[in-house]
Amino acid sequence: MKTLFAALSVGLWLTSCVPSTPQTRIHQDPRKFTALRPQEQSLILQGQICRGMSPDAVYFAWGRPSSSFQGSTDGKLTERWDYAGTHPVQTPTFYGSYGYGYGRYGYGPYGRHGSPMIGVGFGPEVAYVPYRIASVWFINQRVDAWERAR
Repeated sequence: MKTLFAALSVGLWLTSCVPSTPQTRIHQDPRKFTALRPQEQSLILQGQICRGMSPDAVYFAWGRPSSSFQGSTDGKLTERWDYAGTHPVQTPTFYGSYGYGYGRYGYGPYGRHGSPMIGVGFGPEVAYVPYRIASVWFINQRVDAWERAR
């Protein structure tokens, strides 16, 4: 039972790391893909979008957006999809600690409170800063404009 659970856990973890591509998204819903125009289908297979595409077509080409915003311009329904990535930033970090304790509940070879412990260090820390990779603007459920970082 434990080996089955471990194998299942590893399998789920590995499949969660698989990147989403246009082909995998098409495979998830082939009926919607075949309903699109042939020129849209060829662009989607290349991971590209064009003006006039529906949100479904953009989803097939670029995937699920990181965030979306709805609004109105001149009485028309607008929506913006943003796609985000992360950029690693390395910063120097100093850390330190002082205290008593050894093992569980603070007992150790030196009596009830254990031995004093001092820990200091200096090292790099990596933080991941989000940034916008691309945006798509829809007006009345059709792509009006888009931009993508180079």
